[in-house]
Amino acid sequence: MESRESVDINITAYLLMVKRQWLPATSIFLVTVVLSFLATTRLKPSYEAGGKLLFKIPSFNIVGSNLQPSITDGGGDLKSLVSSQNPISTQMEVITSPSLLQKTIDKLKLKNKKGEPLKSDELKLALKLKIVGGTDVLEITYKSRKSKETAAVVNTIMKIYLENDILSSRAEAEATRKFMDKQLPTTQDAVRRAEVSLRIFQQTNNIVNLSEEIISAVKVIGSLNEQINNVKAELDQVTAQTKELNQKLNITSQDAISISAISQSPAIQSILKQLQDTETQLATEQSRFLDDNPTITSLEAKKINLNNILKQQIIATVGSDIKVSPGLLQIGDLKQKLIQDLIQSEMQRLGLYQKYISLYKSRSAYQKRLKIIPQLAETQRELERRVEVAQSTYQTILKKVQDLQVAENNNTANARIITQAEVPEKPASGSKLIILALGVLLGSFLGTSTILLLEMRDRSLKTLQEVRDIFGYTLLGILPSLSKKSLLPFQNKNTDSTTLEIAAKDKPQSLTSEMYRVTQANIRLLSSDKVIKSIVVTSSISKEGKSTVAANLATVIAQLGRKVLLIDADLRVPAQHHFWEITSSPGLSEVLVGQAEYSHAISRVMDNLDVLPAGIRPPNPLALLDSNRMAALIEEFSSQYDFVIVDSPPLLVGADAVTVSKMTDGILLVVRPGVVDHHNANTAKEMLKRSNYHVLGLLVNGIIEKNEPNNYFYSPEEYYSTSKPKNVTKKARIKA
Repeated sequence: MESRESVDINITAYLLMVKRQWLPATSIFLVTVVLSFLATTRLKPSYEAGGKLLFKIPSFNIVGSNLQPSITDGGGDLKSLVSSQNPISTQMEVITSPSLLQKTIDKLKLKNKKGEPLKSDELKLALKLKIVGGTDVLEITYKSRKSKETAAVVNTIMKIYLENDILSSRAEAEATRKFMDKQLPTTQDAVRRAEVSLRIFQQTNNIVNLSEEIISAVKVIGSLNEQINNVKAELDQVTAQTKELNQKLNITSQDAISISAISQSPAIQSILKQLQDTETQLATEQSRFLDDNPTITSLEAKKINLNNILKQQIIATVGSDIKVSPGLLQIGDLKQKLIQDLIQSEMQRLGLYQKYISLYKSRSAYQKRLKIIPQLAETQRELERRVEVAQSTYQTILKKVQDLQVAENNNTANARIITQAEVPEKPASGSKLIILALGVLLGSFLGTSTILLLEMRDRSLKTLQEVRDIFGYTLLGILPSLSKKSLLPFQNKNTDSTTLEIAAKDKPQSLTSEMYRVTQANIRLLSSDKVIKSIVVTSSISKEGKSTVAANLATVIAQLGRKVLLIDADLRVPAQHHFWEITSSPGLSEVLVGQAEYSHAISRVMDNLDVLPAGIRPPNPLALLDSNRMAALIEEFSSQYDFVIVDSPPLLVGADAVTVSKMTDGILLVVRPGVVDHHNANTAKEMLKRSNYHVLGLLVNGIIEKNEPNNYFYSPEEYYSTSKPKNVTKKARIKA
């Protein structure tokens, strides 16, 4: 962001450009305005008529490519599909469409200036459509040479637009209704398919009410958890009891069941009794007979036979071939009771275990169902949404079809005429004002462009500040321009650059003379250690007034009583002999080549001021100036005079000035705004900086007041006037 200072500087620069070039810019502006005024006098009168349309909500809207109309109840604003767009702008395009305009042309048989049928593009250019701000009203105006034609065109366009709008709305409604009729079977089928899918899903997954099912399942799972815990406790108790009985009987539960069955079987008990009797008899007989005795043999065979019968009977009773010790085949009542308790405990354990398994499976089934219920609910909701969407679409299309049937018979347009166009009685004056306004704008543009072009062509330094910014040296003095003001810019440039007037001598009381005195004072104050006794006066280019400055500066120093020598070292284009009206020869060139003594060449022009003219122009001036003889002369003159001023050629003409400056105390650089340009100024500055020449400072000559943003010269008449002061009253003297 630019600072306030830079903005002020830019504005000041622009104002100065206008101040410098106001005359040509104003002239071009006035000429352009006058020409535009003359052009308005040649215009033929034209008439303008206008009418107004009020827009309202249409009978239906077409939304996108789905052709969905929306019937409204009446009044309101016409709405647009795009929120950032004024819907009336769309209707303006319809009104100015070629087809509608061509209908108007054909109906009114409009013709152009050549008598040919008017074209729609020509009619469109003459039409003007404007939205009345803050309303839904469109104003239509038409301009023509014929007053009756203007009103007829506007009224015809509005009428044709309304008729076209009604016909378009009907046709659009009919086309939309036919399209909707084709969509009804499709939407009905979509509703049926959605309902069937929902029903099949519910039947497949046994769904009645998932919300109530979730509540019921949670309660059932809680009850099953309680039953499982109770059964588990009973099962642990019965299992412990069974284990204890197994340890007491030292048999398994299966053996206990088998033994109980055997002990309760009469056949097995009968066989056991016979077997016991046989064994008893065999033992008796063995004590009496030998083993091969037929009786022993018979009893042993009987015993074997009974054992086989017992085994078969046991297998038939318990259903398996188990090994039962003979001591368990016949047991007592206590053991029999313990075996019965063991069997009963085992049966109870098996029953509790089966109940536990059944409860666990039931709980797992409920948990599994509970886990899939959210997924079932989501699927059911999706199917229900499909049903709702399908039903809603069907109902909407059905309603739209009914609405469109009403819209097909609608005779109401989107707008109505609120103001009919009337035949104008007076011609319109707006075109003249527009031409004058355009002339003012064009004149302003051309005037501004003229200022810019003139400023671009003139690359010279124009203000004191530009001079100081370019060179950067100490400002020792400023001199006003002596030219007379002229209305023509080219007459103000360089008019006093060749004047031979020495203001310090001819007008000692003038502002210019005083500025020279200020300059010599500033030169004296430059250095407190070394007294400046000799200087070279030069400039960047010619016509900057360096010779005039040298003559006047020498004059003001001599007027102070100091002995001054003015040397014209410009051997190329000498000027000092013209200022002082003396002969130029013999002069410096003759002294340097030894053809004359400087005492014969120096002329006394006024008290304390001597002038050494340039003499005859030598073939090589720089060779003479860059010589030991010249250096010796400067040194000798510095000892004889209080101050030595050397008028040398411009810096860009040759190296004369910088060569002589090495023999003096420094250079006084004269710069004239409006004469030297940026390129020459920068070149001269680079020349001085490159060899580090001693530049005492700047003297800005011929400041043009109109180019400066500030007034650098305060010159009241009573200070710089040679006339006697007027009588003042006592009151004025007291105030002073």
